[in-house]
Amino acid sequence: MSWPEPSGVEGVASTDRRSGAPPSQTVGKREALELFRGLPRRYDALSAALSFWQDPRWRRALVSAVAPRAGDRVLDVATGTGMVAAELLARADCSVVGIDQSAEMLAAARRRFAAEPGSRVELIEGQAEALPFADESFDALTFTYLLRYVDDPAATMRELARVLRAGGRIASLEFGVPPWAPARAAWRLYTAIGLPLLGRMASREWFEVGRFLGPSIRAFYERHPLERIADYWRQAGLEDVQVRRMSLGGGVIMVAGKGAAAAAGDR
Repeated sequence: MSWPEPSGVEGVASTDRRSGAPPSQTVGKREALELFRGLPRRYDALSAALSFWQDPRWRRALVSAVAPRAGDRVLDVATGTGMVAAELLARADCSVVGIDQSAEMLAAARRRFAAEPGSRVELIEGQAEALPFADESFDALTFTYLLRYVDDPAATMRELARVLRAGGRIASLEFGVPPWAPARAAWRLYTAIGLPLLGRMASREWFEVGRFLGPSIRAFYERHPLERIADYWRQAGLEDVQVRRMSLGGGVIMVAGKGAAAAAGDR
């Protein structure tokens, strides 16, 4: 089991690209944003350790799935501290735009890339429901731990697909609930007891996140089963949607491509 990317919580940093007005922010989003505000300083190390080092493995698999190529312009949504963005750059001579609603997480990402002169990363404060980019602006797109924190996952998928060029690839990483009964029982025990206890040893903020995570994941899949999420991708014009469960189902990677017909429909 791993930790949620705090950046997935959508905020009010940017405006709706159609109306010019800030998208509404629900009470749940505000509470989640506040919950994650104190995490960036040790986020990378603790998210790895408390996931038994599965979270970094999942992120590497995410980047392998999207397969960046030299010269690609890649959008990393909910970039957080920049872990996926850094992996994208390590895999290919591409450029990366990282977008996140959390100023605190972006500050950590900027510290990461400040140590790399000439880094091909642009970091922007914004949100997934209203991306500040033109149609078909990117060759590839990644997002991590995002859909649990948006009010309308289907609409968010349409917005993500909008900025992807025809023929481009999109991949996501999200938590899963293991389908195998023994693994699911262990997952429930860990998320109910293990995460809060271990989080308490780290800080009050991590304790609160530990209490939040398991119920959040379960509630999300009760509303949006994995098969329905794959349908959201298809309805957004994405093709050949593939789902890969990792770590007995504790992590889920999805990948797809955008067809020419979908791109024509965007216009």
